[in-house]
Amino acid sequence: MTDEGIVNLYWDRNEAAITETDLKYGRYCFSISYNILSNKEDSDECVNDTYNAAWNSMPPQRPVILSAFLGKIVRNISLNRYKEITAQKRGGNQMELILDELGEIASDMPGPDDRVIQTQLVKAINEFLTGLPAEKRIMFVRRYWYADDIGAIAKRMGMSANNVSVEIRRVRLKLRGYLIERGFDV
Repeated sequence: MTDEGIVNLYWDRNEAAITETDLKYGRYCFSISYNILSNKEDSDECVNDTYNAAWNSMPPQRPVILSAFLGKIVRNISLNRYKEITAQKRGGNQMELILDELGEIASDMPGPDDRVIQTQLVKAINEFLTGLPAEKRIMFVRRYWYADDIGAIAKRMGMSANNVSVEIRRVRLKLRGYLIERGFDV
């Protein structure tokens, strides 16, 4: 079924929308969640919560790119779940490593309450990413949006894990410099 057809099912309040969403995007959503949580049961729960959130969001929203819409929802739900879990216990998983890496860029950034600066920051990051060669942009997004581990990115890109790690670090440092040049306090 097409994305437009699935969205129309949501708008018609047809419960088949959930089934069709799961058939087309279930593995995609699970992959995002699992990369963050590293736990099958928690990831399954986050995917189910994603379908519920999609059901409650459509209408009034009519996403243009359903995969991005669902990806954003499952990522946010999974990150919130991750925060709950790590508040209860400290563990050394992939997500902690990713957050530590991003700490080089976002150590003293303003919180999400400051909407004006947040909007400007998002615009600056998007401009930076647009200016990158496709290969570097893909590596960066796979690491920091999809929370892929370095090995998975290396396999996808046909590179060694060390090369991917070095390239991603270089991009982080360039992004940091780019943001500093534009007046962000990083």
